[in-house]
Amino acid sequence: MSVPKLKDPSLNLLLVDGGAEGPALVVERFREAGYKPTWRQVGDAAALREALATQTWDAVLCAHGIPGLTALAALRLMRDLKLDLPFLVISPTGEEKAAIRAMKSGAHDCLARDHLERLVPAVEREVREARHRADLRAALAMLHDSESHFRTLASNLPGMVFQLVRHSNGEMRFMYVSEGCQKLFGWKQHDLMESSERFFCAVDQEDSPRLKKALAESARAHAPLNWEGRIRSRNQTRWINIHSLPHATPEGELHWHGIVTDITRSKDIEGELRRSREQLSELSSYLEGAKEEERERIARDIHDELGSLLVAIKIETALLASKLPAAPAGLKQKAAAIESLLDQAMGTASRVARELRPGILKEFGLPEAIKCQVEDFAQRTGIACRAQTDDGLDGVELEERTSLALFRIVQEALTNIAKHAHASLVAVRLTRETGNIVLEIRDNGRGILDSDMAKPKSFGLRGIRERIHSLGGEFSVAAGEHGGTHLALRIPEQPGIDAAPAEEEPQQRLF
Repeated sequence: MSVPKLKDPSLNLLLVDGGAEGPALVVERFREAGYKPTWRQVGDAAALREALATQTWDAVLCAHGIPGLTALAALRLMRDLKLDLPFLVISPTGEEKAAIRAMKSGAHDCLARDHLERLVPAVEREVREARHRADLRAALAMLHDSESHFRTLASNLPGMVFQLVRHSNGEMRFMYVSEGCQKLFGWKQHDLMESSERFFCAVDQEDSPRLKKALAESARAHAPLNWEGRIRSRNQTRWINIHSLPHATPEGELHWHGIVTDITRSKDIEGELRRSREQLSELSSYLEGAKEEERERIARDIHDELGSLLVAIKIETALLASKLPAAPAGLKQKAAAIESLLDQAMGTASRVARELRPGILKEFGLPEAIKCQVEDFAQRTGIACRAQTDDGLDGVELEERTSLALFRIVQEALTNIAKHAHASLVAVRLTRETGNIVLEIRDNGRGILDSDMAKPKSFGLRGIRERIHSLGGEFSVAAGEHGGTHLALRIPEQPGIDAAPAEEEPQQRLF
């Protein structure tokens, strides 16, 4: 017994034959070749139709010359049922013309009944080819389904899916664009695939160089492309985002697969938020200005009117006490206590007036004002506090609003430390670095937590951040490296002018 050439030795054969001798010879040939055939014999058209419609067959072997059922009729029946099966005709010797007609009509092979040596090899060949055709149809069906799913998905995405190819000669061409191109650009798919220049010409003239540069960089580094810019579409300006990944081919081509999305609405919202932020910033600056004016008025009233009244009261009290030489000792002590309270009141009024409107800031400058504030803080709270200022600040004339903002920030920070930090040591450092004013405040207290900064009523930090933002500066606050809290800010000497970033240098430790 031979070894079958097909992987599966079992074959399901449909034998179309009106006699008994022919099918037996055919089956015996397959058994000798090592196969285990299962078979069924039919002898008329009705039985053939029923067998083809209800069972699966590997091959149909049709004898020529069956009364009422010719090989050509059997072939037509298979076509009607849309079956692709190996169909081999077995004809008597001398029926060459009939064999030729069968072959022309679609039979896969014709064999002489007296010479069946080619039967098994012919069936093996045709079965392999039929199975290959079936696999190909299945693959094509899967490919069709996959393409259909992809096109459905692409057509429902909010944008245009694309494949852009840069050929080895530098020419750019869209190999595929989804239906979203019509909504974005007003063109049909074949318009863009026919000429990619339509797309590049639609890009705003100011943004076009940026797109070309981004594409060139993506091609050079084989890096993802993520670009935002404007296009002109239907006499309107739209914002788009292009996101794609490049892929190089062995032929020297570069393929970008990606999506173009309409981000006009997002850009509009972004613009509205920016304008709202600018308006809030302007309102905040206005309120700060109004607050400073009110502070100046109150400080002036305290200094001029309340201070004068307290001085007058003290003088009158001193005169009154001098006219009581024979008064009881308790009464003199009362007069002395009143004078002491008046001294405290005058000191408090003077301190409040200075805090409301620090005259030292105008007379001696920011460094001296901060030193004075630090000394006053240490005296009032008992917390050790020292200030360090840079000699490079000498002769630097800051705008009044910049000096005042930095002074208020120091005030606010020291107030927060006194209330919440439980610190025993505070250090304030004011320096000048490459056109920037840098202020650092550290303490050795309990430290600040992320939850503290996220509190909805942390108005102190919000106020500091808003002041810095209005001056075009940077602000950060975090837990210190060795405990406590570290507040750092950097603002340009002249707000509105971008200063160069400071060079990295070892930071001097404050404590």
